[in-house]
This record gives sequence, structure tokens and C-alpha cells, in this order.
Amino acid sequence: MSIESPFASLLAAIPVESDEVTVLGSTTRFWSYGSPDAPFTIVIAHGYRGEHHGIEPIIAQLPGIRFVSPDLPGFGESTPLTDVPHSVAGYAAWLTAFVDTLGLTGRAIILGHSFGTIVGANAVVDGLTTPAVIMVNPIATSGLRGPRKLATKVTVAYYELASKLPAKLGHRLLNSWFVVQFMSSSMTKTRERSLRRWIHNEHHTYFSRYANRDVVVEGFRASISTDVSAFAARITVPTLLVAAARDDITPVAAQFELERMMPNATLRVLADVGHLIHYEVPALAAEAITSFLDDLPQP
Repeated sequence: MSIESPFASLLAAIPVESDEVTVLGSTTRFWSYGSPDAPFTIVIAHGYRGEHHGIEPIIAQLPGIRFVSPDLPGFGESTPLTDVPHSVAGYAAWLTAFVDTLGLTGRAIILGHSFGTIVGANAVVDGLTTPAVIMVNPIATSGLRGPRKLATKVTVAYYELASKLPAKLGHRLLNSWFVVQFMSSSMTKTRERSLRRWIHNEHHTYFSRYANRDVVVEGFRASISTDVSAFAARITVPTLLVAAARDDITPVAAQFELERMMPNATLRVLADVGHLIHYEVPALAAEAITSFLDDLPQP
């Protein structure tokens, strides 16, 4: 059942074009929102098992900014990487090459969400030139040390089981309606029933859009292999951290520690929301981004 986005009317007012490029063996599909003449261009790295639709609620609030939003290789409409593995370093190399292929090196701001914050951090440390970084729901510490350690261990076992089963069975396990619903219900904090229904519909629609079982397992292993804190001290450009007070993946105390580790970071903590800032409170995220950009020099 299709449920219309509560942000559909705002998004419909923003021009969007789709295209594709080949980067490190991946045919990468991407979507460009807004005017090419906008004062700022932001390139997005979305979260694990997400794709470009996920950040659209934030994009909808910011019509004056140009966003370039690719599906990460192996997810959505982008094919897997062939020249590098689906590791954090591999995705970071892909992001750097993607930005360079579009001629945006040194001009585009990098925005990561969740797993995308790790990818973006690694890319910047490895040489991706950018005027600034934005992290929404940054993974400030390993999920294995987060507030729900038992749930994380169960999730690790779930992906390892999926990797060992025959491919068809593994795929069915990963796509289980009940597993996706449990994940969505546990992360959604809003009590607004219509918004909850839409969020669950988004997860059921897009959470299982990946190329194959191996890619999604490799991506999961990458997502728990490191975190932003491993790169924080070497990210010297202005950085905005948009964190959530009720995030079940990263405790808010770790976000304050991450801010202290980064030479040029500003932390905004949003109350009454968890790991789905982009779905539940995109207007608040957009306000934080606007304030951050207002303090940057015009490119």
C-alpha cells in the first residue's frame, strides 16, 4: 500500500533530475535537486540499507540549496562496486571518485546520514576536499558499545546467519516483513500515528532494495567495523553534527565526546527523536543546516 509522503507538496516544488555515472565499477544512479546556480551544493551519503529517497524530507525543506543524492553502490538503483570492496574504505574511495567525476571536488559540502557519516568521514580524512561536512545521526561510537548492546549482538548474528544460508534463503531472511517491521518500530519515536505509518511504509518500500545478499552482508559488516570517532581528530573543516537525544544506536554522551574530538565541530542535539531525524523532524534538521551554512563563507 502506497502512503503519500507528508513532505510531498514541498518536494514537488523543487526541480529534480536523475542521471548515472560509472565509478569504481558501479553504475551509480544519482538525483540532483534544486538549481545548479544555488549558493551551496551538498552531496549526500545515505545510511545503511537506505537509498536516495531517505533524505528527501530534509531536501524538501531547503529549496534554495542544490543537493546531489546518489544511491550507494549495491543499494537502490546503483550496481555494486567491482574495483574495491564494499567496506568503509571502499565506499569512501567511491564517494571521493563520485564527487570528482561530477566536477564538485572542493566545492560540494558532504552530508552523511548514519552509516554515511562514517563513509564521509573516512573520505575526507583520505583526501576528499570539501568546504564543510554535515553529519545527521552520526555514528559517534561503535554500535557494539551503544545503548542496546544485546540488540546489536542479535543483529550481528542475524546477518551472519543470512550470510551462511543458501543465497535464496539468506535473501528471504534479510527481506523478512517481520524483521523490517521490528526494526522500523524500534527506531521510530514519534507518537503521531499517520507519521509512524508513513515511516513504516518507507522502510518496507526501500529497506530491501539492494543488489544481492552478499552486498548487504558486506555493507553491514562495514557499518559495524568502525565509527566517526576513528577519523574525528583529522577532520578540520567546519562540521555540523545533528544528533538525537533518543538515538538507540549512538548514546548522546558519545555525540558530545565526538564534538570535543573534532577541531571545528558544532553539535545540535534534537529532543524527542531517535535515529530517524530525517523522517521524524526534517524541519528541525533543515533549521540546523541553514544556521550552519549561514555561518560559512559564500563559495
